[in-house]
Amino acid sequence: MSLDEAVRPARERLAALWDHLGIRSAHVATQVPADIADFAAHHPDRLSGLVLCVPTRLDPAPFAAIADRVLMIAGSTGPTAGTTARAAERLPGATRVVLDGYEAQGWADAAADRPDIADTMIRFFDRIGPTGHAVASPGRIAEAGSHAGITWRMQGTGPALVLMPFFLAPSQWQPVLSWLASRFTVVTLGGPYLGGVAALEDRARAPSYQATFRTLIDFMAPALDSAFLEVGCGSGSLTRRLARQAGHGQRITAVDVNPFLLEEARALAGAEGVDGAIAFGPGNAEALPFPDESFDCVYSVTVLEECDADRAIAEMVRVARPGGRVGIIVRAIDMPQWWNLPAPETLRRKIDVPPQSVAAHGVADASLYRRMRQAGLQRLVCFPSLVTLDRPDGQIWRYREDHVLSQLSPDETTAWRALRDAARREELLFMAHPMHCAVGVKAGGSASG
Repeated sequence: MSLDEAVRPARERLAALWDHLGIRSAHVATQVPADIADFAAHHPDRLSGLVLCVPTRLDPAPFAAIADRVLMIAGSTGPTAGTTARAAERLPGATRVVLDGYEAQGWADAAADRPDIADTMIRFFDRIGPTGHAVASPGRIAEAGSHAGITWRMQGTGPALVLMPFFLAPSQWQPVLSWLASRFTVVTLGGPYLGGVAALEDRARAPSYQATFRTLIDFMAPALDSAFLEVGCGSGSLTRRLARQAGHGQRITAVDVNPFLLEEARALAGAEGVDGAIAFGPGNAEALPFPDESFDCVYSVTVLEECDADRAIAEMVRVARPGGRVGIIVRAIDMPQWWNLPAPETLRRKIDVPPQSVAAHGVADASLYRRMRQAGLQRLVCFPSLVTLDRPDGQIWRYREDHVLSQLSPDETTAWRALRDAARREELLFMAHPMHCAVGVKAGGSASG
């Protein structure tokens, strides 16, 4: 995949897909507002209704022109509550529904946790109706396919409803798909340019992120015949990178608890011709499906924030061979992130704080090092790192910037955009966020280095 193809705007891909499927206008539902934001700003007449389903990051500005057609579904606690409440103040006419007793993090499996969101969506679409924004049912070209880099699957009859990927939800829309398809022609989207897959793939293209991963592998000092395990491979962006640089004698196993991401990971590995070097399979970080002492090198990157970190570390140690290496990288929410902008202190106090998204028993701070030591790992090499992003049109940049914009007042937003645009003109626009990183050695064996 060329860089030019990778950075083609999502709005162009979606417009091409709409045309290919014969969709004049459609209802859309997504958890990731950035996926549809530019399309909404450039093609508002092609959106009959828009559901932002438990979004954790949201810049309301692109949706101002269609605010009366926007429904925001939020948890009663957690990041979606504040994000949507602040957005509602800037989107007069938008509808906001709160799911009582529900906390939705970025990785929430919302459709499985709260299938009543389907009824909420249907009532909203029935209320706004097609008047003035007619919805044409898609032409039945096929039941599934791919166009403009977006995969799609179609089922049901009635007005068009396009379901875009959740960020990291294992079940995606599947728990409510049959109910929605009884009322709509449902077009479910996927592929490497939308949702969490797009963010993971975009992040993996950042040179500093690649350098952090290379350092992790270097400190693991694999032998030519090492057996690797990646815990929580996501879209497989790092797995594929390892496969390209590994020797022919090295074996790579990659597991994830998310079947949707595994499907995407297999497809991307096949497209790059490295699928034969990687064994993808299901696996929970807290209960890895392997015997004791199965791997020489076990690593995990930005996964232990979302699970029981101590159990996951213990499992990684269990499946490592004596003398084998265990490497872990997590986001650092206990350290400030940095935007290269001359922001005033009042604004800096908001933008310097990284997203505080971590599960109740997850780890996203310097306690990682102590936890690894307490799990029995020896000779720890600890190397906190900065990952730098400098492509403001990229999905991972948008994901992080939307977190900032969701917190700012209208005046602060204006100031932010002025500072950002000035830095971009000077070619000095970038941000950096910290990661905690470490590699340890399992006791026993004769590992050197």
